[in-house]
Amino acid sequence: MTIFARRARASAGRMHPELSLVSYTLLGHLEESGGCRATDLAAHYALDKSTVSRQVTALERAGLVERRTDPEDHRVQVLDLTEAGQEILAQVTRSRRAAFRERLAAWPEEDLVRFARYLERYNAGPAPTAGPDGL
Repeated sequence: MTIFARRARASAGRMHPELSLVSYTLLGHLEESGGCRATDLAAHYALDKSTVSRQVTALERAGLVERRTDPEDHRVQVLDLTEAGQEILAQVTRSRRAAFRERLAAWPEEDLVRFARYLERYNAGPAPTAGPDGL
């Protein structure tokens, strides 16, 4: 898993020099959620608010994210992708997909199906813990 994470971090930098893996992840979440508060990002990824704040500030400076007032609560600032943020995210996503296709091109179908099942199982979350009697 460590090698997988290191490879993901390294590939993020190659795909777009200004976009770290964390930045890419935050942009992806903003796209999926249609925008959210910085505190929501921190809670979702179990990150410190100051970490998210630094990342968001960098994304704002790069013109990839903007703040807007929540129409339901004018005291709340919601983060959303700018047009440039949407374009960069789409570009990086295309590059990542191409890299995955290239890396997996020679794999037999059976291996791809098994790999996909394992990823689904891994992403489903932790297995229920057994009680003292093993159940």
